[in-house]
Amino acid sequence: MEETRVLLANVGKINPASIEEYKAAGGFSGLEKALTMTQLEIIDEIKASNLRGRGGAGFPVSVKWMTTYDTVADQKYVVCNADEGEPGTNKDRVLMTGDPLSLIESMAITGYAVGATQGYIYLRAEYPYIMPVLKTAINNARESGYLGENIAGSTFDFDIKLVSGGGSYVCGEETALLESIEGRRGEPRFKPPYPGVCGLYGKPTVINNVETLVNVAIILRQGAEWFKNLGTKGSPGTKLFTICGNVKNGGVYEFPMGVSLKDLIYKVGGGVKNGNLLGVQLGGGSGAIINADQIDIELDINSIASRGISLGAGDIMVIDDTNDILAVVQSLLEFFAHESCGKCTPCREGTTRLLGLVKKIRDGEGTLSDLDNIRELSKTMMDSSFCGLGQASPIPVLSTLNNFYGAYLKAIERGRN
Repeated sequence: MEETRVLLANVGKINPASIEEYKAAGGFSGLEKALTMTQLEIIDEIKASNLRGRGGAGFPVSVKWMTTYDTVADQKYVVCNADEGEPGTNKDRVLMTGDPLSLIESMAITGYAVGATQGYIYLRAEYPYIMPVLKTAINNARESGYLGENIAGSTFDFDIKLVSGGGSYVCGEETALLESIEGRRGEPRFKPPYPGVCGLYGKPTVINNVETLVNVAIILRQGAEWFKNLGTKGSPGTKLFTICGNVKNGGVYEFPMGVSLKDLIYKVGGGVKNGNLLGVQLGGGSGAIINADQIDIELDINSIASRGISLGAGDIMVIDDTNDILAVVQSLLEFFAHESCGKCTPCREGTTRLLGLVKKIRDGEGTLSDLDNIRELSKTMMDSSFCGLGQASPIPVLSTLNNFYGAYLKAIERGRN
């Protein structure tokens, strides 16, 4: 099954830091084209492409941009969320190490479109080896006139600063990320106001992740109509999928939106490495876990959402039947309990209580009433937690209660005997 390499077109084929090789592959032509357009023409092009965020929510990129464009301020910012803290996800790492100049070009286009002159890349603390790659690419772009003052001979100024992350999962949440850049503890802010109006240092700020941004230069280069011919009507373009877990051919692959999950597992991933397929977690550590009978589905933002599932960051974790599904859930809950920033009670206490309930059932001390308690607590967390960590961390538990209910009953019965 052949990939459709659009975002990954240059990865492994050019020197990531070479301006000459990047330009020979079409690099910076999107930025040069953008500089001949008005700001609204660029935003309209992104709107026409129906580019949606690749970080999980699938929010229309043009809406974010328009909010920042419309907000009057003496300074605006573009922030790249390169925290990539979702367990099992490696797509942004591949883009930053293999084609960092595409990110730089896209950030400059975004800055021009919304009226920002300063960009920030917030790099995950656990990616220290990527920092020199980005530094070299930024310096080369600056020396070649594609960053700094009067970019590409225009009157537009734009530069990029690198910031190391706080080593915290919650800093992947956009407002916690802003707090971290500003030198404070990474905790989410109250919203509204949203970052597009009041973001970094209280100024209008566009925040997109690496994969989302890299699409921008391609859309400006190839055009919105070309982009819409990829993927599905509601979710155009390609998506990077990280196939991992108990699979033969793990890695990061690129396919048009709407690709079959079953095909990704068996035709791309080579099938289950050992044993038989038990289940698949979609989207990352906070994603839903489906069973082996549910994998015949198309992966695009709308199709997945109609099933009550999120495409998330595109992570596909394959789980074989040598695993205890409750052990998988317990491991995920241990992660979330550890990573909770503690700002709000539903998340701070809820993650720990959920972990305790699942562990109790695994230890043979559970009862049927514990399953009711899990559902009630999960609903409370999803309704009242301050940010996405507390809202999403119950999803693996609830999805396995629905899709692997027998495993919970078996553990409870085992404890009774």
